[in-house]
Amino acid sequence: MNRLRWVGILCLCLCLCRCVLAQDRVVRLKLIETSDVHGNFYPYDFIRQEPAAGSLARVQTFVRQEREKYGENVILLDNGDILQGQPSAYYYNYIDTVSPHLTAEMLNFMGYDAGNMGNHDIETGRRVFDRWMEDCRFPVLGANIVETGTGRTHCPPYVVLERDGVKVVVLGMVTPAIPVWLSENLWPGLRFEDMEKAAREWMPVIREREQPDVVVGLFHAGRKAVTMGGRYRDNASIEVVQRVPGFDVALIGHDHARACFKVAGAEGDSVLVVNPANGAMMVGDVELTLTLNGDGEVVAKQVKGKLSRVDALEPDAEFMARFAGQYDSVRAFVSKRIGRLTQTISTRPAYFGPSAFVDLIHRLQLEIGKAEISLAAPLSFDARIEAGDVFVSDMFSLYKYENMLYTMSLTGGEVRRALEMSYALWTNRMQSADDHLLLLREAKGREEAGGAEERAFFRNPSFNFDSAAGIIYTVDVTQPEGQKVRIISMADGTPFDEEKRYRVAVNSYRGNGGGELLTRGAGIPQEELKERILFSTDKDLRYYLMRYIERQGVVEPRSLEQWRFLPEAWTRQAAERDYFLLFGTEMPH
Repeated sequence: MNRLRWVGILCLCLCLCRCVLAQDRVVRLKLIETSDVHGNFYPYDFIRQEPAAGSLARVQTFVRQEREKYGENVILLDNGDILQGQPSAYYYNYIDTVSPHLTAEMLNFMGYDAGNMGNHDIETGRRVFDRWMEDCRFPVLGANIVETGTGRTHCPPYVVLERDGVKVVVLGMVTPAIPVWLSENLWPGLRFEDMEKAAREWMPVIREREQPDVVVGLFHAGRKAVTMGGRYRDNASIEVVQRVPGFDVALIGHDHARACFKVAGAEGDSVLVVNPANGAMMVGDVELTLTLNGDGEVVAKQVKGKLSRVDALEPDAEFMARFAGQYDSVRAFVSKRIGRLTQTISTRPAYFGPSAFVDLIHRLQLEIGKAEISLAAPLSFDARIEAGDVFVSDMFSLYKYENMLYTMSLTGGEVRRALEMSYALWTNRMQSADDHLLLLREAKGREEAGGAEERAFFRNPSFNFDSAAGIIYTVDVTQPEGQKVRIISMADGTPFDEEKRYRVAVNSYRGNGGGELLTRGAGIPQEELKERILFSTDKDLRYYLMRYIERQGVVEPRSLEQWRFLPEAWTRQAAERDYFLLFGTEMPH
C-alpha cells in the first residue's frame, strides 16, 4: 500500500512539473533610444562655456535606473548624428586623432547594444567615422550604405539581440539624401540606397534567417517625407513602416522633432514610432511585454512607448569621473585665445539687412575661394560673439557646421534666381506698412515671470537664408517670389551680366544642393552641380576662420552694406516689430 502511495505521489509531482513547464511566461524588455546627441556628452556647453541640460552623463543616470528594474533586459540604442555639434566631438574627430575616440569610449562604457549612422556622422569624413566605428565595441548599423565596388553594405545591416529567450532584430538605416548635402570626397566608394528599397531587401532575410520575435527599425530619418534633389526620399521613416511589413517599433530621428505615436503598419497592425529629438534632453523609452508559451513561442505582444526627460537628472558620477581627463582636454582646447574682435557681432541683424557677422564669412569666402561673388547664411539662429578676446569656442558660434568651401561656376541669372528663392523663404510679401517683413510662424504666448510674452519663429530654417556679397542689389518685399531681387552692379561698380559666368563661393552644403537654392531655385540639375565645382578646400570653413583671426590678430568686423530691403519706410518699421517678436527685445540702433 505504501508503495502504491509513493508511486501516486510521484506521478502527481510529474504532472505538476509538466503543468508548470507548459504555463505561459511573461518577458518584459526595455528599449532606450538616444538620437541626434550632437556631441552633448557632458553637462557643459563648451561653446557657450556654461552648464548645460541634457548630456550622455545624464542619460547614463537614467540607464542605470532602468537596469536596476529590468536587469539584462535593457537594450540601449543610439540613432546617429553623435559625432558633430559640440567641441567635445570635434576635438576627437580632428585634433586628437591618436587617442581612442571619446564618443566610442563613452558609448562602450554605457553598454550600448547598437548604433546607427547619421548624416552628420558621415559629414566628418570616412577617416573619422571609420575610425570611430572600429573603436566601438558594438555594431554601427547601415543597411542602405552600400560599397560601390563590392555591392556589400559598409556597415552591418542589422543586429540580433537575444534577451531572456526573446530574439530582437534591429535594422538600421540613414536618410539617403547624403549626396544633396555632403561632398563625395567625404564618403568615397559608398552610395546610399532608398530606405524603402533597402527595407524590402533586408526584411525577408531577417524573417527567414533570424526568425525574430521583435523587429525594431532604427532610422536616422524623420516622419515627413520629402524628395530632395529630385531623387532622394528624405525623412521617409513612416513610409517605410507603412509599406514594408514586419516592424514592431520604429525609433526615428534626424528631424529633431519629438514624437511618440502609433501608425498602421503594412499588415494592418500598429507600429510604435518614437523620436526623442536632439541634444540628449530626452530618450525614447519603449516597454515590450511578450508572453511566451511552454515551447518558447511568442503568443502575445504589447508595445508601449513614451519620451522620458533626462535633463533634470543628476549626471552619473562614475561617468564624469571616468571621462574627467577628456573633459579637461576639451576645455583647454576651446579656451585657447586666437585673437580679438573690436566689436560684438550677432546673427540677429542678419535677418534685417547686411550684418558684420555674416559679412565676415562673406569676406573670408571671397578671399579663400578667389571668388567674385559669395553666398552665405547665418547657420545658427541666434549666435553672438562678444567684443574682446576671441577663443576657439567662439568659432563654433561663428560657424556651426563642418562645411568645406566650394568655388562654383554660376551664371549671373543663376545667382539672382538662387537669391530669389532665398528671400522668398525668408521674407513676407508686404502689402501695407503694418505687415510683417519676415516670413514668420504665428506668434505664440509664453508665460514668463512678468506675464505672457509673445514669441515668433521663422517659417523656414535660417541656414537657408543666403545673402550675397560681391554684388550690389536690392530686395523689394512688396513683389512676389521671382521678382524681389534687383542686382544693380558688381561691388566694384562694373556691370552685372545675367549671361556671364562668375566664380561664386558657397559652402559645400549649398554646393551639393542643400536647401535646393541651386537646384530648385537657380534651376541647375542636381547631377550637374558636381561639374560646376572649380575649387574645394580640404578643411572645413571653421578651420580657415580660426586661421584668419589668428593671422589678423585684431579683427574689425564691419558690414559690407551691399544690399538693402525696399521700400525702406515700410521695412524699417516692420523690422523693429519683427525683431521684438523674434528676440523679445528692442532692436538696437
